[in-house]
Amino acid sequence: SLVWAATPGMLFQEDRQPSLHPLSLSWVLGYNSRLAVHSLMDGEHRVLLYISSHTAVIHDIPGNRQYHLQGHTNAISCLCVSEDRRWAATADRGPDALIIVWDSFSGIPVRTIFGSHPRDGVGAIAISHDAKYLATISAGTVQRVCVWKWTLPTETPACSTELRPEFGYQDYIIFNPQNPYEFVSNSKTQVIFYLWEHLCSRRGRTASPLSPQTFSSVVGHFSQSVFHFDNSQALTGTSAGKLVVWDVVSPRRPSEELLAKPLSMEATKVVPVQKDSITVLVVAESCIVTGDVKGQVKFYDGQLHILACYGHSKVGPIRSISFAKTPPGTRASPSDSSNSVSLTLNRNFILSTSDATVLRVATDGTNFEKLLEEAKKAVNAIACHPRRALLAVGSHCGLLRVWDYQQTTYLVSRVFTEAGIRCLSYDPEGYFLAAGFTDGSVYILDAISLQSSCKEFKFSHGPVTHISFSHDSEYLATADEKYSVTVYKRVLQKGRRCWEHLAGLHSHYKPIRSILFGVQLDSDEPRLLSLGEDRQLVEYDLSSSSKDNLVVLHRDRVEQVAVPLCLAWYPQLSTESFILTANNCYKMKLYNTTTKMCRKTLLGPTYGSPLEKIKILPTANTADPQKYYLVYVTKDKVGLQILPVDGNPHKSSAFICHPDGVADLASSYDGRYVFTAGGNDCTVMKWEVNLNALDAAASLGGEDLIPFYNLLDGGREGEFFRELEDYFYYAQLRSHGIDMLETRQVSTHIPLEEIPSVMRAMGFYPSEEKIEEMINEVKFSEYVDTGEQVTKINFGDFIKLYINHRPAFGLSMKKIQRAFQVLGYDNENGDKVIDRGDLLLLLQCRGEHMTEDELAQCLTTLLGKHPGGDESEPDTYDPSG
Repeated sequence: SLVWAATPGMLFQEDRQPSLHPLSLSWVLGYNSRLAVHSLMDGEHRVLLYISSHTAVIHDIPGNRQYHLQGHTNAISCLCVSEDRRWAATADRGPDALIIVWDSFSGIPVRTIFGSHPRDGVGAIAISHDAKYLATISAGTVQRVCVWKWTLPTETPACSTELRPEFGYQDYIIFNPQNPYEFVSNSKTQVIFYLWEHLCSRRGRTASPLSPQTFSSVVGHFSQSVFHFDNSQALTGTSAGKLVVWDVVSPRRPSEELLAKPLSMEATKVVPVQKDSITVLVVAESCIVTGDVKGQVKFYDGQLHILACYGHSKVGPIRSISFAKTPPGTRASPSDSSNSVSLTLNRNFILSTSDATVLRVATDGTNFEKLLEEAKKAVNAIACHPRRALLAVGSHCGLLRVWDYQQTTYLVSRVFTEAGIRCLSYDPEGYFLAAGFTDGSVYILDAISLQSSCKEFKFSHGPVTHISFSHDSEYLATADEKYSVTVYKRVLQKGRRCWEHLAGLHSHYKPIRSILFGVQLDSDEPRLLSLGEDRQLVEYDLSSSSKDNLVVLHRDRVEQVAVPLCLAWYPQLSTESFILTANNCYKMKLYNTTTKMCRKTLLGPTYGSPLEKIKILPTANTADPQKYYLVYVTKDKVGLQILPVDGNPHKSSAFICHPDGVADLASSYDGRYVFTAGGNDCTVMKWEVNLNALDAAASLGGEDLIPFYNLLDGGREGEFFRELEDYFYYAQLRSHGIDMLETRQVSTHIPLEEIPSVMRAMGFYPSEEKIEEMINEVKFSEYVDTGEQVTKINFGDFIKLYINHRPAFGLSMKKIQRAFQVLGYDNENGDKVIDRGDLLLLLQCRGEHMTEDELAQCLTTLLGKHPGGDESEPDTYDPSG
């Protein structure tokens, strides 16, 4: 009923209801310039439809409003709209690829097709002139063409056929406006014509490939094809500036007879219409329209005589042309061709270019109005102003822009032609904006005007990946791809405060994941730390550092096996101060800021990939000033986490933001908005934060141990829980002595020394270092507050300890096999084997060394032997098992 009653423009007339999700998409900057931009409404409204990553955006330009069509989990690969602009179809590539048909009036998805091309997704899509059928081509090496009647609720195409590899990669498809059973597709070298009722019988015909000898001239690569508006011909634009004219081999028969015959088309001539490569070819009413690499748009009549030409010196290669909808009652009849041409020449149209610019061309005055101008290359850097509603966005093409995210308008921009922008950071006062570039240079700019505050620095030997100011704006630190940290200092020269290079250090031997400034606990002096994939947490002594001498204060290894990925200062939620890290095993760890001792290991969010970046969300507007939240990004998602971290999965929530990868993360100074940059998808997304929704979800998940019971196989009523309970109480008996005859004191605790035994009994085999971390976590849990060590643990705390420390997804046989493949060698049969002596030597000499006694005890237990037992008893070890 909502679709039936929908009218044009109603999307922006209704008041939007507040979102019930912790994070909701509020605005999108940038779009996929490889796909077409469509004009849904023109005149005073000027509403555009375009693709930004996995979202279709309906953008009201004059009203400065957006509506987002969300439903895809992968980046959208193709888009098409119906002739009346009512229906839009989107499709994607990747796992669980979808085709969705949207009502552009109401924004409602009216049809979703699952599993259309399950292996590779969709590479091209078209909708018929009568808006009843969809034609799709898969994106794989072996392509399949399908036709769908989308108005029917079926997952099976009306018909389909597989294309031969010699046809080339077919990346464009379009229906014949006069016949919905006929359509054409093309690759760079081959054009294929279809009568889709014959696809099932594989009788669709292809046009013959062209060569320079065909018409004694260079044809070039094909770009797009269209059907002629008043005869049986079809046209294809080429990179040589020519139009290939296709026609049926035999005379055209009546339509009912035509549907019973295969369609055979042949190139009858090649018309050189211009010198520049034709990139776009469309038919509008009674005109054929071309767009080229020089940004020119040309109109031709049915005989390919030029009628009009529009061009502008600053327009780049044209990617799409979209005409405004013909006003009702103004459509000319087919017989009145001259009036039809006149109407077409007077219709305004939208141009999109390959350099991410969208323009509106008013034909009455050939006025080129710029509607959108976005980043041409990857957007890897964003930063929020610490006191104002400003967002700085940096692109690999060197474009730096400042965006007012409350008014949703760009304020100022600057283009750096020497290199691309890799990272950005505002100083805490909001006076400076520092930018790191791909050539290793660092610019310190005025935060408002973007003018340079001093000459650029170039002391990094590789692209700058991280940049950050100290809390007092006296220091600036950078990290680069050559594993070095460089520090700059603000000094007084000739009565003027300016920046100078202090020192640099090659402090890591693997990529640096984070650099972090903090404050000394006993003073207001800044601290600087860096974290690398080499598992090293390095703290620098800034007060002792001098020109060209960066002093290292501490160097600590923070992981044994896992790789740390990000770093943040943990809020002061207790007497003790912590540093928070997250690693690639989905674990979050708290380290004491002074001793660097691991104080807690906790299960982090498990949403398909580990946490890549984390930030503490500012919460100035919350009712409880002691309530904190963490914002994070994984490979493709953005999420929120309630602090303190305790392993409860209901305290976290995440949403897909950039399916092809998140490049950067920022939060507004008041914590109301979160921003993500998508890197190669050239988009920045603004997310509105609703903390009440996250708190409600956490409450619904249960309190105390209920969320943790659900993480055990079978829950609290399952066999695994009962087994864990038995082992826990057996450990009580063992700690008192199995053979003890005296009356036992019943307890709900076990000594800390029993923790490793119960863990191993449950199938979790921690290393000696992990065992030490687990015991220390419990032993010193109350030490700061009481000054006493804890010597025992109860059953509830043990369950939390087990869940937080065990592998997030268990230990798979594939990982074990992979380990033996690395350690072993190929025998004469090609099987992976390992010599027994080599295995014993590795166990005693590598990693955590096993003593000979420990090794003997483990082997006798595994082989079913018992030290001192009868040697004649059978060996129960099964090598095949």
